[in-house]
Amino acid sequence: MSNLSTLFSRDWVKNLLWLIAVGIIFVGVRAWQQQAMPKGQAPEISGVATNGKSVSLSDFRGRPLMLYFWATWCRICEFEQSSIRSIAQDHPVLSVALRSGNTMQVERYLQEHGLQFSTLTDEFGEIAAQYGVRGTPTAFFIDAKGRIRSIEVGYTSESGMRLRLWIAGL
Repeated sequence: MSNLSTLFSRDWVKNLLWLIAVGIIFVGVRAWQQQAMPKGQAPEISGVATNGKSVSLSDFRGRPLMLYFWATWCRICEFEQSSIRSIAQDHPVLSVALRSGNTMQVERYLQEHGLQFSTLTDEFGEIAAQYGVRGTPTAFFIDAKGRIRSIEVGYTSESGMRLRLWIAGL
């Protein structure tokens, strides 16, 4: 009988309520962050990448794609760089450097950090506004038909990104 009373002690109930409250806050913040973001078909974007080549979202049709919004000044983005570099070896990644300077500055940053994926420069936040991006990093996982399958705002582990790309490939 004492084990049953320990299981339902006040401390256990308080901890459970605290965990539920944190979960509700987490879900609420994510909903707020994603409220202006598109659902369904991904809006088309195109431009000249930092490497001088023309690139558009439709160029990546046929395979799952990670559309990755980041910034040179974003410390969380720096933590994700090795994961993005690894993923770009196996999956298409189109990145958008948000308010990180002009094309030459962003290309220099990419070279200095060994990042070799197509990158559009969004110097004034126009592409980010089109996608409702309010913070970096933000990743859209797009399926082979160009539909947004999931969105992540903030730090995401490499395994989490790979899982979302796998789901986008189903």
